[in-house]
Amino acid sequence: MIPSIWNNETYREFISYLDSIKDEKYKEFHNSLVKNSKYEILGVKLPILRKISKEIYKTNIEDYLNIDKGLYYEEIMLEGLVISKIKDEKIFYKYFNSYIDKIDNWALCDTFCNSIKIVEKYPDKYYKKAIELSKSKEEFKSRVGLIMILSHFIKEKNVKEILELVNNIHSDKYYINMAIAWLVAEIYIKYRKEGLEFIKNNNLDKFTQNKTISKTNDSYRVTKEEKEELKKYRKKD
Repeated sequence: MIPSIWNNETYREFISYLDSIKDEKYKEFHNSLVKNSKYEILGVKLPILRKISKEIYKTNIEDYLNIDKGLYYEEIMLEGLVISKIKDEKIFYKYFNSYIDKIDNWALCDTFCNSIKIVEKYPDKYYKKAIELSKSKEEFKSRVGLIMILSHFIKEKNVKEILELVNNIHSDKYYINMAIAWLVAEIYIKYRKEGLEFIKNNNLDKFTQNKTISKTNDSYRVTKEEKEELKKYRKKD
């Protein structure tokens, strides 16, 4: 059911196909996880979307990517999955920049950021881009940058700069602060000394600090003794 040629007519037929394979129970479940998005969820599971994106990638993807989308969550998820497969960096960057403007929830953000392996081939460019995005006041642009760093750029040479970055992000946006917590927790897990020093002394607000410790303590890579030690650094009112 994947068109070999993309135009407005074949795309409408494709959307009808997506609608025909939706799962109402999954739709209800996913709606409970992805809230306040402008996109309507059909209810197609991510593994199925991943398979479909592989088939789309065999077609003329620029024709596909240039078609206007925006009603359904699955449309935007598929667009990101297809972009993540692009091997030509110049073409990837073109669509990367336009795609991140469409991201308005954590699921689209995190799936896309985890999937874009090409950024690791151009680390200087995309690490710099991730830092820039992280500083955005827009909730999901900032989260894109933070999750890109989390997924691809936690390297020893970057740790000091990353910790300085998050220490200077002051936001009341839930998904920015959750991303910071996840990022700092992962740094602690990989680089204990630097991570612990930061957890002991930082500018994070109470919510973000305590979420950092909770996420760290959820990891099987952290010992029971370390978890008890970290609890000492929870911030109180």
